[in-house]
This record gives sequence, structure tokens and C-alpha cells, in this order.
Amino acid sequence: MNTITSQQFREVLGQYPTGVCVVTAASGDGPDAGFVVGSFTSVSLDPPLVAFFPDKRSSTWPRIAAAGHFCVNILSADQEHLCRQFSSKAPDKFEGVDARPAGTGAPILDGAVAWIDCDIESVSEAGDHWFVLGRVRELQVETGSLPLLFFQGGYGRFAPLSMAADATRGALGEELRELDLVRSEMEALAADLSSRCVATVIDGDDLVVLGSAGSPEASGRATLVGVHLPFAPRYGAAFAGWFDDDRLEAFLGQAPDADRAEERRRIGRVRGRGYSVGLINGAQREFASALDQLEHDPHARDRDALKPLVEQLHYDPEVLTDEAKADVRVIAAPVFRKGGEVAMALTVYGFSKPHGAVDDYVERLLAATRRASELLGHDDTD
Repeated sequence: MNTITSQQFREVLGQYPTGVCVVTAASGDGPDAGFVVGSFTSVSLDPPLVAFFPDKRSSTWPRIAAAGHFCVNILSADQEHLCRQFSSKAPDKFEGVDARPAGTGAPILDGAVAWIDCDIESVSEAGDHWFVLGRVRELQVETGSLPLLFFQGGYGRFAPLSMAADATRGALGEELRELDLVRSEMEALAADLSSRCVATVIDGDDLVVLGSAGSPEASGRATLVGVHLPFAPRYGAAFAGWFDDDRLEAFLGQAPDADRAEERRRIGRVRGRGYSVGLINGAQREFASALDQLEHDPHARDRDALKPLVEQLHYDPEVLTDEAKADVRVIAAPVFRKGGEVAMALTVYGFSKPHGAVDDYVERLLAATRRASELLGHDDTD
């Protein structure tokens, strides 16, 4: 067997990025305890167990062990300074740090992405480290912002230029496989328009954001991936425009009787154009604000509470005048699978105010959805 040097071990394992956490505990006497770990992991769902691996030479670990509990604070990309502070030998690492106690009394650091409060279940040896198993008492997403990462010997942030939902988030395995085929088109589209691009699919009465491409703000902002939105009239015509008669009637049944005729005409316009556009208005501003909240916390706004707002959005006017085009903020178009069914809709937003360029934006989106449809096996004869 070849001898493995410490340098080689670090170099190879350094190719695998890890999150950065501060493990804290309430101390019975003196300052609270806290130190940085990069070896935190989930272990079990039932019962809920997590683990981390402190160095046997750590002077902080014995204080946490004596407390019998710990709280894992997942640091955000903007908290590198806390990482350095809790990696130091300062006598009170919490000096100047805002925190509140968890149920165990262990400090929860303000601004953390999430925290997991635990009782120590067991401690065993693992080479030159301890293997600490914790039973979770309580846990919470705090800010939902992007995490701080350690990679190849340095700290940095994850830049979510392209993301897809986890396959465990529901019975959308086939849709995720289709998304993998078209993600390169989404990425190129977002880059060309300097915009965000999301792929949505129908899941029962919801539209689910299955994938996202395009660079969010550099402030550690998260994405809409996995968020459920109401699938209701005025929002979702990129799907409803290609429904059969029975399915279209069921969709229109959500609209008030007085609005159904106009909604039917509007959906007809979308099918005739091949795309849907959303224009700026008060409801759109409020809806955009709600989406911004949902990017950080998928539970920030109740899905049912969004439905009345969706019904006030301004989509697909009868005539796309130059004035209307200048107010376009969202453009969506369908992607078809083999057989002609709509597999997903690609939506672009966050582009600069279009004015006369909206026609170019639409043309670029439709080119992307045509290529995406071809990748899914669709052709014009379907």
C-alpha cells in the first residue's frame, strides 16, 4: 500500500467543497463556547441525527462536551469574518457577536443561514478526531441566504448561475430529466439577455419552479427553485394556451364568471402569438416583492394568499403597442415534448427595460424554446 502524506490527503480532499459552520454551546461558567467545523453532516432522518468531527487537540471541544449539547450555525457567504473570529484563540470569541439562545441555551448567531440545536447522543474515536453524534431537538432556516464554502484552501460563495430542484421534492422525476436536457439553452438565454430564466412545470394546482439560470445579485441571494406558485388564470397561459377543450374549461373555471370570456380570448392570443408577456402594474410590483421573499424563504408567503394577487396581474393585452412593449417585465413561452404536450414553460425576467428591444427578447426566447423542444423530441408534425 502506498504511503499517504498529510499534504496529499489535504490536496485531494480539498477538491470537495464543504460548508462552514460554527458549533456553539452554553457554558455554565465563563464565556459561551464556539468553534468552526467544516466536517458537519446529516446522519439520519428517523431519528433526526447529525454529526461533526472535532480535532482531539481542540481546547473548545471539552467545554462543549461538558455542556452535553450543541447548536450548529451554518454561516452565510457574508459571514467570513465570523469564521475567522471563531477560528481564533480569543478568550471570548462571542465578543461583539449578536446571538440569542436556542432551546438548549446554545447561542444562535444572527445572520446564519440556518441552525440545528442538538443534544449530544454519543462520542467515539475517529483517528485523530472525535465522532460526535447529535440528536436534533429543533432546527430552523434563519435567513436562507447562500452559504459560506471552503474549497481548495480558501473561503468563497456558491454562485447559482444554474440550479435544478432536488429529485426528492416530489414526483417530478421525468420533468427533471427533461430539464437536464434543456438547461444549456436556459443558461445561454439568460446570458444573452442578461436576465434570469426559470423553468416551471405543472404539479396539480401549482406551478413549480423546477430550474433556474442566470446570475442573481452578488449579495448572496438565493433562487426560486422548488417554490410553488398558484396555477390560475392570468398566470400560466404559456401552458393553458395549448390545453385541450376539457382541460381548458377546468382551468377557466377558476375565474369569476364575468371574467371567463375575456380570459378565454386572452389565452387564445397567447396561443396565436406563441408566447405570453406580463406588464408592469401595482400587482406585478407586489408579486415581484413576494417572489423576492420566497427566494430567501420558500415559506415566507402562503401560496393561497398569492392567488388573489395573481388574478390582478396584467398579462397579454389585446394589442402590443410600443407603449405596452415598454412596460413588459416578464416573457414566457412553452417547451413541447414529443407528441406536442407542453413539458414546461421558460420564463425570462430581470432584463433591462425593453422599450423597442422587446421584440428581440421575444425572438431570442422563442428560438431557445424551439431548440429545447427539439431536444425533448418534439417536431412540427407532433
